[in-house]
Amino acid sequence: MVRLQQKYKEEVVPALQEAFKYKNPNQVPKVEKVVLNMGVGRLAVQNSKAVDAAIADLEVIAGQKPVVRKARKSIANFKLREGMPIGASVTLRNQRMYEFLDRLVSIALPRVRDFRGISGKAFDGRGNYSMGITEQIIFPEINLDKTTIKGLSITVVTSAQSDEEGKALLKNVGFPFRN
Repeated sequence: MVRLQQKYKEEVVPALQEAFKYKNPNQVPKVEKVVLNMGVGRLAVQNSKAVDAAIADLEVIAGQKPVVRKARKSIANFKLREGMPIGASVTLRNQRMYEFLDRLVSIALPRVRDFRGISGKAFDGRGNYSMGITEQIIFPEINLDKTTIKGLSITVVTSAQSDEEGKALLKNVGFPFRN
């Protein structure tokens, strides 16, 4: 069992059960999945290897092979045609999800320059949280010599019914919110 998964069962569930007065431990919200998305954008039009580099980076970060995302529409101004690869995404569940969240909270986020916490306002109204990372090199597994700096968006999907429950869940899991 992963360290964060054990913490969830032993510490987070009782704390949330007491805070929100849940009668049954199964009512406590949990993290269902984490979706990582890396869009390459204009680089993909000019250089077809840019998508391959994004796929390699996501594979190293997530520990599983990402899915290539293709353009849905053609945009003449950007020289983009429908069906061209423009990014990659990967969905993590269960053990890999907990391992990723543990690395994100304890290793990667503290490596961000001038880090004062993440925004607590990026919830969607149903308890799901999204955040963007400007440089994927905050993850220690990335080799700086072989990559270019790209952004990464992370969406944490929870079973919470409200933003308040979702924020309480993520705060107890270890997310460093600043507000």
